[in-house]
Amino acid sequence: MSYINSKAEQISSTILSNKRVGQYHQILLNVGAVVKHCRPGNFVVMSVGGENSSLILRRAFAISRTSDRGEYGGTLELIVAPHGSGSRWLCSQPEGATVDLVAPLGTPFGIPTTPVQALLIGGGYGSAPLFGLAEVLKSRGCRVDMILGASTSAKIYAPLEGKRSVSSLKIYTEDGSTGIMGKVIDPLAQLCELGEVDVIYSCGPMGMLAAISTIAQTHEVIHQCAVEESMACGVGICMTCVLPVLKDDGTISMLRSCIDGPVMDGARVQWASVGQSS
Repeated sequence: MSYINSKAEQISSTILSNKRVGQYHQILLNVGAVVKHCRPGNFVVMSVGGENSSLILRRAFAISRTSDRGEYGGTLELIVAPHGSGSRWLCSQPEGATVDLVAPLGTPFGIPTTPVQALLIGGGYGSAPLFGLAEVLKSRGCRVDMILGASTSAKIYAPLEGKRSVSSLKIYTEDGSTGIMGKVIDPLAQLCELGEVDVIYSCGPMGMLAAISTIAQTHEVIHQCAVEESMACGVGICMTCVLPVLKDDGTISMLRSCIDGPVMDGARVQWASVGQSS
């Protein structure tokens, strides 16, 4: 495990832009050479609240996409929902403000060595890391299809951006306010049965990931998921983000989603036991 986080650096990063996109904020950061080590599925941890804040713990944010081109030499994009005090503080920061962050962290998505049929499934703003992943997969010759879902249309992140990134895009909302009424898992079994999916990549609520894993296992389809377990330290020290995961020797261990994840093999996560006391 020593290779995980070996390229991580603590840096002072400048906010290049902070745009409101629906219910979320799209924040672009100048991170310089660090960007060369960022992969889809990695995340950052950031100090929030300012120097005199009582918000001691850093906050973890998934990396949406990166670029090593342009005048800034290396940029990193975050999609942030202003829910808690830390994320609201970050979303309030103007262009030109500096933030203290550590990146890149965690285990990224595995990228196939040969072209495959990839299905990307995202729930709410949790879908943000899938856009950068789609670009990498397409560059490897993969067919990339995407399903985005949420309870209502306002919680779907950047559907037009998703459409530009993939071969096909379907949107599901539980209230039917946009796209198809239903859940992202509704078409999954049929797609697997038709042989249109070789690997599933997913980001979103834990309940959604568990449901996808059940269907994927039934049809013997690989499922890589970025788990959404709360992280306090983000670097594997505090043990607050552990999940029960099946190991190669048949035993179940409580693994840290910040180190052994956030991307995990959905078939190995013991979803029925997630959140239960040992």
